[in-house]
Amino acid sequence: MNRPLLIEIGVEELPAVPFLKELPNIKAKWQALLESYALQAEFEFFYTPRRLILWHREFPIKQADKEIELYGAPLAIAYKDGEPTGAAIGFAKKCGIEVGELKTTQKDGKEVLYHQETEQGKSSREILPIMIAAFLQKLHFGKSMRWGDEKEAFIRPIRWIGCMLGSELIDISLYGVKSAKESYGHRTLSYAPFTYTDSGDFFCQLSKNGVVLKSNERKEMILSQFEKIEKEAGCKIEIDPELLEEVVAITEHPQALIGSFDKSFLKLPDEVIITSMKEHQRYFAVFNDKGELQPHFIVVSNAITEDFSKIVKGNEKVLHARLSDGLFFYENDLKNGLQTEGLANITFMQGAGSLADKSKRESKIALYLADGLGIDDKTLLERSVSLSKADLLSDMVYEFTELQGLMGYYYAKEAGEDPLLALALKEQYLPDGEDADLPSTPLSAAVAMSHKLDSLFTLFSLGKIPTGTKDPFALRRAAIGVIKIVLDQKMVFDLNKDISALAAHYNGLDPKELENFFLDRILQYFSVNNSIIQAVIETGERDLGHMAQKIEALDALSRAKDFKAYSSTFKRVANIIKDVDFTQDIRMDSTLFTQDEEKELFSAYEEVRKKNYTTYYEQLEALFGLKPHIDAFFDKVMVNVEDEKVKENRKNLITSIYLSFKEIADIKEIRL
Repeated sequence: MNRPLLIEIGVEELPAVPFLKELPNIKAKWQALLESYALQAEFEFFYTPRRLILWHREFPIKQADKEIELYGAPLAIAYKDGEPTGAAIGFAKKCGIEVGELKTTQKDGKEVLYHQETEQGKSSREILPIMIAAFLQKLHFGKSMRWGDEKEAFIRPIRWIGCMLGSELIDISLYGVKSAKESYGHRTLSYAPFTYTDSGDFFCQLSKNGVVLKSNERKEMILSQFEKIEKEAGCKIEIDPELLEEVVAITEHPQALIGSFDKSFLKLPDEVIITSMKEHQRYFAVFNDKGELQPHFIVVSNAITEDFSKIVKGNEKVLHARLSDGLFFYENDLKNGLQTEGLANITFMQGAGSLADKSKRESKIALYLADGLGIDDKTLLERSVSLSKADLLSDMVYEFTELQGLMGYYYAKEAGEDPLLALALKEQYLPDGEDADLPSTPLSAAVAMSHKLDSLFTLFSLGKIPTGTKDPFALRRAAIGVIKIVLDQKMVFDLNKDISALAAHYNGLDPKELENFFLDRILQYFSVNNSIIQAVIETGERDLGHMAQKIEALDALSRAKDFKAYSSTFKRVANIIKDVDFTQDIRMDSTLFTQDEEKELFSAYEEVRKKNYTTYYEQLEALFGLKPHIDAFFDKVMVNVEDEKVKENRKNLITSIYLSFKEIADIKEIRL
């Protein structure tokens, strides 16, 4: 028998960011508990800033009964001379029955003691309090808190609990709160609780008391209100997806409102205004049809009222103060200009010197990379690197750390620096995410790569190497960023040669360890079969550009429907010569080829080898085109003959073909 189940955990307002980080895991954690307690049932999860709700339209009132089978010792051991032994007596005791009640059955060809019993399922009324307590303990929001005399911690104090199975209230006491048929509506309407009789009544009462329970409905309300404002005000609201999710999480009855700020603040960079609005106040920016920032903002209120004017004015007042601070910081920073002296007083990392030391190391890396990126103006490059950390000393970046680099760009522009230098400061941290933009110029690429490479070299030299899932300094992301920049700029960067050369400036750094770290990132970066990547890695190729081209060429060919047949043939090639010493001189004597099949293979191979190819794909395609000749060779030609010269000559032919493949990929590594 099933009944509706409603569970509500009432809390003080949940902080949006930590809650949203845990949100994707919440349903899975309740589902796991349902399975472990054998009470599987479909459910929905709802949330507002003041409540977590689990709703089952149908929930079993008890666990299903379970048939338990127990097997004991073989009969020959359980009884001796017709009398039960300790094995039989012990088994009967375990089963809770008399020895005379024991039964037997066949198992693994032997007759053994056997007992079957039915375990009665427990009632949901008995299990739910345990499950709910376990569920709350499994939720991880980062920092938790304790309140009153409670020993257990949670993200915010729990103020009420409801648990209704049908119309029956399940008795629960958790965190100093006892379950009741009571809940709370929107704060604006009342601070007093409302009562309900069952789950249907609960949802009805919740709606009447101003709570929009479903998060998707709150989001739709906000977006609909945005559209109305855009039509009435003739503007365009910038919808930041993350900010929208936060606003949905902190409202129970959202209402979008438009406010204004003084036009004089528009002299600030757009990013400063938008960041100030978003980070401090959770406001949305407003633009005109030309994409120009307007002196307006959108605030999503959680109030229920007929007159929102005071709310708008209050938010305008707060934003005015924020932007006034921002304007003061900006103008003060412009007066001071980009200065680097203070970087010597900021520690980059214990054991790695100051930010000034880091800038010097980055400058050496950038100059090393310059030729590969086609940068002729080394003076401009050095100045770009030397100023790249200067905005960390500015008042604006001290207030908004996420604006580092960007403020350097604006301050450099105002100071009349070279536009390429200013752009390099802006792009020095790119790419800073999986789908982020890449540096747009060679100068920007050099500055960005030097920043990432120095962090990698320095931290590896200090032994701070990522392990398992832990990567506190985002070194994996830094390495992938370097790979992306190299491939985008089409520059030459050899993981072996260049890492070894640069490693000379870092004490305690093992270049091979860092090279292998990059190789692991290559396996992660390319969305292809890992064995294809490994086949290229095994060739010893370490130039990132050539590696990428070889991986892409082999991957493209591997998608052909008959590739497995081709792969099978060339793996035979690898098997034939697995004992060959590749360090010796591999020569072929055409006069020793006597059979048509080996002559034809040699002739076809020579034609492939002498041809010039514009792409690795063409070269691989030509090599794979040898398949019919190789198959005929294997079918008709005996390699291991008595004549050692003939035997060696035939092996050398196969070895030469294998080595030609290995210029691109080690075919024996491919697993499809």
